[in-house]
Amino acid sequence: MIPRARRLAVPLTGALLAAGVACAIPTASSAASTATAQAAPGDVTAKAAPQTPAEAAAFWSPQRLRAATDRTEELGNSVKGFGRAGDATADGKAGTVPPIGAGTSGTGGSKKISKQVNLPPTVGRVFFTLSGKDPLDPKSWKYCSGTSVQGRYRNVVATAGHCVYDPVTNQFYDNWVFIPSYWDGDQAWEGKAPYGIYPAKWFQAHDDFVVREDYDYDYAFVNVSSGFRLTQKRDGDVTRYVRTPAGRLGDNVGGQGFTWNRSTKVKVFAFGYPAGPHPDGDRPFTGRTMKWCYGRSAPMPAVPKYDIQEHLGFTCGMTSGASGGPWLMGYKSATRMGYLNGISSVAWDTDGNDRYDRISSPYFNGETYDVYQVAANRWTQ
Repeated sequence: MIPRARRLAVPLTGALLAAGVACAIPTASSAASTATAQAAPGDVTAKAAPQTPAEAAAFWSPQRLRAATDRTEELGNSVKGFGRAGDATADGKAGTVPPIGAGTSGTGGSKKISKQVNLPPTVGRVFFTLSGKDPLDPKSWKYCSGTSVQGRYRNVVATAGHCVYDPVTNQFYDNWVFIPSYWDGDQAWEGKAPYGIYPAKWFQAHDDFVVREDYDYDYAFVNVSSGFRLTQKRDGDVTRYVRTPAGRLGDNVGGQGFTWNRSTKVKVFAFGYPAGPHPDGDRPFTGRTMKWCYGRSAPMPAVPKYDIQEHLGFTCGMTSGASGGPWLMGYKSATRMGYLNGISSVAWDTDGNDRYDRISSPYFNGETYDVYQVAANRWTQ
């Protein structure tokens, strides 16, 4: 990758960490190591969540979860047409962090893909409210997709940058929570959160997305607190949640591996919860259940509107709502684990027929690893 000119930035939390080093996350040994791990490189913006975990979890009733709409449709993150493909270049050696509870040998794609794919329990929906807006207004209830990813303290969620930071108001979102394997029923009381709800404690995003809205850095890694199991209780016509402790996210669903500086042409699965319309208005998805695509990535054209120079894309008809969902390299249906190698960011109508036919992700390089590493080493209760 050709380094971009970057403004001088003052780190929010401490000293520079080494970038692009291929290694597994070590085991925690002391409180002192935790304090050191919370230092951040100058290109990482770290922000504490404004609500406590109890406040964020209590905000989301079954009715509010059911009424939430996807944020990406409103932001209009899409491209029409297809120009000359660019190229993304590694900025160092390739690196890999293994997933939790799965084999670590190899990161290649599957040789044969069955029509039946076991969906990963790590993937789910992230819910949040718009900053600066009335949180009680249903228009403020939004969602994206995301996944649990490996980290030292098993508390990391990977998603898109625009799913944690609002490029309209230039603020991080409020009441941010992650619900793995979420299923949205026809009625609010039919919704399923089989592994509980995990509120945000810390957001980590790339400085170039926060400052410049550069979609080559449209990714984020969120540290969540220990979760709450949700048991529905009917109170007349209203359904409420009774919350009980659920433990750490990674202990309950595992965590996908992480890899960076890989080839631009690899086979990947993309998972997410699409809901938005195609440009022609057709809505083939509801956002209620997880969907997937499979294909071989390749460099996408530059898009000045989003400052995109180094995105990868592949053939996939998922629409908005899938934004923030993982691209998993070497995903194995038997273990439901792979290696995070991208994040759904932008939908493309490459042939101009008013139907999305590709999705794209920022290329994961050493700078992506910088952001991931801060989250992967941050402890939360």
